[in-house]
Amino acid sequence: MGKINYDIIALDVDGTLLTDNHVLTPAVREAVREAHARGAEIVLCTGRGPANALPVLDALGLSGTMITHNGAATIDAAQRKVLHQYSIDASEVARFRDYSLQGGHHFDINTAFDMLVEGISPEAAEMYRKYEAKPVMRDPKDPLPDGLVKFTLFGSIEDLNLIEAEWNGWEHGLQHIRSGDYFIDVQHKEASKGTALRKLAEVRGVDPSRVMAIGNYFNDVGMLKFAGLGVAVANSPDGVKEAADVVTRSNEEDGVAAALQTYAFV
Repeated sequence: MGKINYDIIALDVDGTLLTDNHVLTPAVREAVREAHARGAEIVLCTGRGPANALPVLDALGLSGTMITHNGAATIDAAQRKVLHQYSIDASEVARFRDYSLQGGHHFDINTAFDMLVEGISPEAAEMYRKYEAKPVMRDPKDPLPDGLVKFTLFGSIEDLNLIEAEWNGWEHGLQHIRSGDYFIDVQHKEASKGTALRKLAEVRGVDPSRVMAIGNYFNDVGMLKFAGLGVAVANSPDGVKEAADVVTRSNEEDGVAAALQTYAFV
C-alpha cells in the first residue's frame, strides 16, 4: 500500500461524496477506503445530523469522528458520543420558528442526535426519506428543548432566496447559512465545518498543510479555506470553486475518487 499526502481527509456528503440520487458509487467507496488504509483519518463533514450521517459512514465500512450539523456537533461515531457542540438558546430559535409557522414553511429543530418536527408535508417526507433522516414529531405546545444545535428551513429555491434576503436584514445572535439549494440552517455564530475541522486537527496534532477537504456548497467554504488543500467538485457554485485551491470532477463523475487519486495518493 502506498503512502498518502494528508493525515486528515474531510469529506462533505451530499453533492460531494454521494451522487445527486444519494448513491455512494463503488469507485468513490474504494478510493476513500484506500485513503483510510494508507493512514489518513477520514472525517465526514456534513450538514446532516449523526443519525443520517452514520449510514454513510457504515456504507464506507468505516467508523471514527464525524463533524455534523455544519460543525455544530462533532461526534465519536463508534461510541455515539458528542465530543464537542455549539449549543444555541431556545429563545433565539423561537423567532425563526415563529416566522416559519406564520409563513407555512417546513422546518426541523435539532439537538446533536435528535431531529424534531411539528408537522410534515409530503414533500418534506420524501426529502427525509432521501436523506435517510427519521424526524420525531414534537408537540408544538411543549417548550423547546435544551441543547439545540441547529434549526433548518426546507423549501423551494425561490422561497428560500426571498427568506434568506429577508433574514439578512435581521439583527440576531445566530448565523444563517445556505447549506443546499433547498435548505437554510440557523445555528451558533461560531459553528462551521471550518472551525470544527480546525479544532479536530489541533486535537490530533495535525498541521493544516496535512489536511485535505472536499466539498461542494457554501457551508463547505470554511473547511476548504482551512485545509492545506481545499477541493471543490465541478458541480459547486462559482463562489465555492473560487474558495477552493483546485476543482475536481463532479459528484456524478466520481469526483472524490478522482481528487484522492490525483492529490492524496503518492
